[in-house]
Amino acid sequence: MPATHRPRVCVLHTVAALPAVFDPLLAELAPGVRPYHVVDESLLADTVAHGPLPRTAARLAAYVTQAEAAGAEAVLVTCSSVGPFAEAARPLAAIPVLRVDEPMAREAVTLGTRIAVLATLDSTLRPTADLVRRQAAAAGTEVRLTTSTCPGAHRAKATGDAARHDALVAEEARRLAAGHDVLVLAQASMAAALRLLPEGTLGVPVLSSPRGGTAQLAALTAERPPR
Repeated sequence: MPATHRPRVCVLHTVAALPAVFDPLLAELAPGVRPYHVVDESLLADTVAHGPLPRTAARLAAYVTQAEAAGAEAVLVTCSSVGPFAEAARPLAAIPVLRVDEPMAREAVTLGTRIAVLATLDSTLRPTADLVRRQAAAAGTEVRLTTSTCPGAHRAKATGDAARHDALVAEEARRLAAGHDVLVLAQASMAAALRLLPEGTLGVPVLSSPRGGTAQLAALTAERPPR
């Protein structure tokens, strides 16, 4: 394989603002790949409105197979709400289909047995909590999981009140962190809200998905023939 081979990867988003979030992470953590972004906000909108529909899973699977046909050597799905659909699509492709939150969940179960998971949407909370439980089972670790959808935060953001959203997330994070070993943020966007808190306020590790999820792509630069 030529040393200059740079694998093409598809980064699949359900929020239009996320390519700008992931571009610097890709450059920092996986500089050897050639990413291209696909954004389909309806995947998340349908999941929030109707739950995990088979037709939504089929549509995500179609993006995976189209990416493989386009020469992608991996697909990174950056939305935790549709993470289970990413797993379901894996048997349909000969390339890795990566959940952005899997490294975060694996790390969480190494940091303690009392794990808190915070989200603002139930559609995100459930798959993230399930993933943490499965990672704990795979590691042979018993964990106590506490979850919260941070009441009022999603509505505040939906109505354009970002300041209230951030304040509610910070307040709930402070409450959840007490009595736990680690705090898991099911939505990466919540990390910005915690900057309102003085450093060390929560007293426990706080995990979010973008960095670890992106770093998975670095493994693609290991020697392998281009497709």
